[in-house]
Amino acid sequence: MANAQLKKEIIAYSKDIGIDKIGFATADPFITLKGRLLEQQTHGFESGFEKGTIEERTEPERLLPEAKTIISIALAYPSKMKHAPRSKMGERRGLFCRASWGEDYHNILREKLSLLESFIMEKVPSAICLSMVDTGELSDRAVAERAGIGWSGKNCAIITPEFGSYVYLGEMITTLNLPVDNPIEDQCGSCNKCVDACPTGALVQGGQLDSNKCIAFLTQTKDLLPEQYRKKIGNRLYGCDTCQVVCPENKGKDFHHHPEMEPDPEVVKPLLIPLLSISNREFKEKFGKISGSWRGKKPIQRNAIIALAHFKEKAAIPYLYELVKKDPRPVIRGTAAWAISEIGDKELVGQLGEALEKEQDPKAYDEMKKALNKLETVT
Repeated sequence: MANAQLKKEIIAYSKDIGIDKIGFATADPFITLKGRLLEQQTHGFESGFEKGTIEERTEPERLLPEAKTIISIALAYPSKMKHAPRSKMGERRGLFCRASWGEDYHNILREKLSLLESFIMEKVPSAICLSMVDTGELSDRAVAERAGIGWSGKNCAIITPEFGSYVYLGEMITTLNLPVDNPIEDQCGSCNKCVDACPTGALVQGGQLDSNKCIAFLTQTKDLLPEQYRKKIGNRLYGCDTCQVVCPENKGKDFHHHPEMEPDPEVVKPLLIPLLSISNREFKEKFGKISGSWRGKKPIQRNAIIALAHFKEKAAIPYLYELVKKDPRPVIRGTAAWAISEIGDKELVGQLGEALEKEQDPKAYDEMKKALNKLETVT
């Protein structure tokens, strides 16, 4: 079969199975990306979640010998939630970012890529394919940029003309030699809204991210959150959408092509106080299907505590003090003590003092000591 004809058939089939956009790129090494990654490494901007060596992340042939083409796919996800519950005093709510609405996108894209692989193998049984979504070695963004899916925005997201940056990305390396597409010219121009709006200054400059300052990264960590970032988190439980929301290219973009991506409002905008005592089983039952649950309940609970402090929710005080007294995890005890001092309930000075005397963990002790000192100055 002629390669140009095969490409047409792959594109047609991709539409049949609900892939919103598809592009084709060479499997040549990503030289520019390699330079950027080395610079990220030098500056200490890596998150630690990256997979593989820089060579594996920039040289497709290391992952699949005789690789010729990389097929990039994009699926558009919703940006607006229908019937979103209101957060109000006594019933404060947290929020999962849009990329964690609906079923885990890794599973959705892997299924699409698996179908695409099967289609290709039926046409060319000798072909070899290797697919990955987000957690693979290759940079989804670099592949999508080369394949003409969109341009790489200053917010470090791929921006498509059709769907803005509200797209999930995945790719397939293959030994097939298919005609490739042309990259889309960068259209950010002089716009700097995402860089200016970043709550923590994580967007060092257009297209360069200090992952360690990024709220999307910080909400996924498991340790005590550095104090300078706690008030920046707001009510975010997982991820951050600020740099996407302010992007002019995303104005009016809201697509509901895939029912499995539709958010359950009670899951992605949950009540905060019940999260403080949720069991592992309850957490898995309620949140297990969304991508934001992958780090387990501890980061979500810590972020829920921070969100309650953000709201200065006095109704949470008894629950927070229970955590200070009884929770086996120092991170949760320490964060709860900090939250109590932020809400400012001076009546708990005595109880916090008792908890402080019993505390054995140095970090939790330090948090309780600072919380106690702050409460003692409350007038």
